[in-house]
Amino acid sequence: MQMNRGTIIEGGFGEHSSEDYFELKTRIHNRLLDLIDLTLIDSLDQNLVKSQIRSLVQRVLEEQDFRVPLNLTEKENLFTEIEDEVLGLGPLEPFLKDDTISDVLVNTYNQIFIERFGKLEITESRFKDDTHLMRIIDKIVSSMGRRIDESSPMVDARLSDGSRVNVIIPPLAIDGPILSIRRFGKDPLSLKDLILLKSFTKEIGEVAKGVVKARLNILISGGTGSGKTTLLNCLSQFISEEERIVTIEDAAELQLKQEHLVRMETRPPNIEGRGEVTSRDLVRNSLRMRPDRIIVGEVRGSEAFDMLQAMNTGHEGSLTTIHANSPRDALMRLESMVAMAQLDISNEFMRRFIASAIDLIIQSSRFPDGTRKVTSMQEITGMEGNVITMQEIFSFRQTGMDEEGKIKGHFRFQGIRPRFIDKFAVAGISIPREVFDPEKIFEI
Repeated sequence: MQMNRGTIIEGGFGEHSSEDYFELKTRIHNRLLDLIDLTLIDSLDQNLVKSQIRSLVQRVLEEQDFRVPLNLTEKENLFTEIEDEVLGLGPLEPFLKDDTISDVLVNTYNQIFIERFGKLEITESRFKDDTHLMRIIDKIVSSMGRRIDESSPMVDARLSDGSRVNVIIPPLAIDGPILSIRRFGKDPLSLKDLILLKSFTKEIGEVAKGVVKARLNILISGGTGSGKTTLLNCLSQFISEEERIVTIEDAAELQLKQEHLVRMETRPPNIEGRGEVTSRDLVRNSLRMRPDRIIVGEVRGSEAFDMLQAMNTGHEGSLTTIHANSPRDALMRLESMVAMAQLDISNEFMRRFIASAIDLIIQSSRFPDGTRKVTSMQEITGMEGNVITMQEIFSFRQTGMDEEGKIKGHFRFQGIRPRFIDKFAVAGISIPREVFDPEKIFEI
């Protein structure tokens, strides 16, 4: 194929016809792949590429065998969708451009769900068939230097914009390929944003800001989609610019803005089953990198032991998240993860080890109306016999729902003076005593 620099198409058209819209789009797209030099696309101006794709599609549609009665709106939609097929991710492209969408969930080729403002909704978009969906999945996976097939039917990685991608295909996915994309805003939410969203109150926000500045070791607990990573991003904004931060994640999601930041990401094994780098490997390595704070995106396994060890050996102010329904459940999960390290230690020692490392557990929850709230903050106070003891600083209690289906409830401090107030004083952080007044109820 001979081409001039600055053009990506050459003459010649196929003789295909179809009255079906998807079939028409597929045929045009397949023909474009024959006519376009894909190696030049990235080097050319995208506006030029789009205009030439439109020009070619227009010429194809004017051919006798491709003539289909389309009005201007339908024709414009066809142009856009063909551009998305060639340059982007097909039917997914409009959702990835919409900043109000937080999740894109593809349940086989004929169902695409999105989450907007915390609520799931089905869309009218779909793929032509499983082959079409697999072509888009291959484009996503190959761009990340990965592969997916029957021998490796699962992939968990991220797009260039930071969105997290999970793919599972047959034979593990019975009904067809499944694709999930967890999206993150270009700018992480701030403390003020979470207060406006009623995730917590201004008073709670001041306490949360203080526990980070006072270098408490914090465990953020919650279920899937409860806002753990968002809260972690928010809290990390109060880490001093003078501190060296090391982050460890399976798929990089955190959006820290500090200048002195070292980001690390795990690596799955290759096709031969070699080359895997786990979170535990990275946590161990991070201890040799002179960090002031270590942030683990989420503890899932034996790396929990090394994370706790770091918290106990001079890396105060470290943060991590964990999947759990309550602070007590979070401690139980943490125990089971430490046990995965296969160390010959007693349960009592393990619990004392956890109690001495973690200062605070913050629970985040997602409610039926799609809102996320910080529902509890509990301070670990030590041990009583063989049990880790905690005291709740504040909690959120749901009292009902309004006519629009929105959650009604209130935040309330428990009247307990936290032990970390002493650390606040040392760090020069001032919190008025009346903040902890149990008589104050913050209705939402």
